[in-house]
Amino acid sequence: MKSGPFRMSLVTAELAYYPEPVSHKSARIATMIESFRGQELDAHYLGFFDCFNRQLFYEAHDVLEDLWLPDRHGVNGNFYKGLIQLAGAFVHLQKNRLRPSAALFKLAQANLEKYPPVHERLDLTTVLGLINDWLRRLEQSEFTVNPLTAQTVPELKLQT
Repeated sequence: MKSGPFRMSLVTAELAYYPEPVSHKSARIATMIESFRGQELDAHYLGFFDCFNRQLFYEAHDVLEDLWLPDRHGVNGNFYKGLIQLAGAFVHLQKNRLRPSAALFKLAQANLEKYPPVHERLDLTTVLGLINDWLRRLEQSEFTVNPLTAQTVPELKLQT
């Protein structure tokens, strides 16, 4: 229930009022996914791939998070979480945080390998191979060389 600029919440049997968070994230995400509305797959899902392939890894994470949050305990919960973690691994690479990137690659791998080889039109065999390749690059350099360059940017493609 809303009351003016405040939201009402029942907290330990008492009414507590607190201001609504001010965020432009939802409007920004809506703009990013607008061109994907009305297609066969969810606009957030398609927006994730668009952002990811344009190297907007943080935005890819945000876009898919809107789809994952309501379904995090559902059938695709770990699938979406794995893709979010994959994008997060590349955010860390963009910031030259090599060990945290590897940790997220491993979490993404653990979540995505729970699904069949092709899931939601995504070839997970290829994605898991991509993850293994990036982990190998990080580990071979003993986390001293960032493998993300203009020539090595990853791309994810959905099957038609």
